[in-house]
Amino acid sequence: MPIVVTNTQSTGTAAAPEKIRYSFFRSVEAAGQDWDAATPANDLFFQRPYLSVLERNPPQGMRFGYLVFYKGESPVGAAICQIKYFKGDDNIAELDSPGKDPCFFSAWGKWIKRRVASMAAADILICGNMLLTGAHGYWFDSRKISAREGVEILEKALNEVVELMARERVKMPAILVKDVAPENREQGQTLVQKGFVEFDIQPNMVMPLEYGDFEEYLSAMSTKYRTRAKRAFKKLNGIEKKELSLADISRELPRIYSLYREVAKNAGFNMVDLNENYLVALKHDLPDDFRMFAYYLNGEMVAFYTIIKNHEELEAHFLGYDKEHNHDKQLYLNILYDIIRIGIEGNCSSIVFARTALEIKSSVGAVSHDLWCYLRHQNPIANKFTATLLDYLKPVEEWHPRHPFKEESGANS
Repeated sequence: MPIVVTNTQSTGTAAAPEKIRYSFFRSVEAAGQDWDAATPANDLFFQRPYLSVLERNPPQGMRFGYLVFYKGESPVGAAICQIKYFKGDDNIAELDSPGKDPCFFSAWGKWIKRRVASMAAADILICGNMLLTGAHGYWFDSRKISAREGVEILEKALNEVVELMARERVKMPAILVKDVAPENREQGQTLVQKGFVEFDIQPNMVMPLEYGDFEEYLSAMSTKYRTRAKRAFKKLNGIEKKELSLADISRELPRIYSLYREVAKNAGFNMVDLNENYLVALKHDLPDDFRMFAYYLNGEMVAFYTIIKNHEELEAHFLGYDKEHNHDKQLYLNILYDIIRIGIEGNCSSIVFARTALEIKSSVGAVSHDLWCYLRHQNPIANKFTATLLDYLKPVEEWHPRHPFKEESGANS
């Protein structure tokens, strides 16, 4: 049974205020048709088929919950909750890098950083999706409820979830609201007023697609970057490309997961450890929206990448590659070009390349989009140190935006 809490706010005349209430469900199927009515139809990542796959194949240590908000009897909004055990020194890859650091001060700094990170260990309530980049955490129907009203009731509902879990002996000392877009930053300020600390990590790399075909995309590039692309294509000599069926993915799963882990363990900051069966389940349940491609060298898979068609957007999802062959075959760069080709051929409006590898993504045409996160420690005293700890622990990737297109020739790097 869901928990149901009613909050009354005046939305019209004082004599007849409409009630806003919310219910918390332990599974998206339990939320049922109310969830369907409360979520945007143009975002696959809010829909039950995708969320059911994730529920059945969760990352290690992750649990789920779903909030549905009602105005009167009408569903007007929804929020995805993920409960994840977080231990700082388990999620900062650089702290586990092998070999002796040549600089004493750098090595000493890492030692101190590990000691601080190891103290940051707890279950965290996350409003959002740790497997995605972007605003896939909460949504309110702006025709029926104002943004400020929605965020205020969201904050109250998240507090109620924390209290509910505490009664079940699951302590969650912190709440994270993940990936608020710049145009909604005013909503974030409502959270700041409620004690949340605003911070950013790395931008989302998004590529707008305005090309009739892949050749037009290449033609739009300056000579330097077009030559670079063609050189990368030639590096794939001897590589066989293949789109994988469900049977292929199932058969190749051990190699797929091994390649994924090889990349993920050096990602800088990694809060999820992908369930081995997640990608298989996506292909089984979302065969038309989810696709996986692989590169083979002498019959052995050396790289794979996955994409999800989210209506007009194309989401670059998880990937992996053999680092021994990445340089000589330009595997990662060719993966980016392949995804762009698929996006153009699929008439997508944009590609979401997500965080990490910012510079190389900008070199193929992606541009950075800032996203804001909001964190609050439930202990007011501890919350005073949250901003300092975040600044200390968050990864830093030094990068220089590239400008590969002719119209930006004056800024080309």
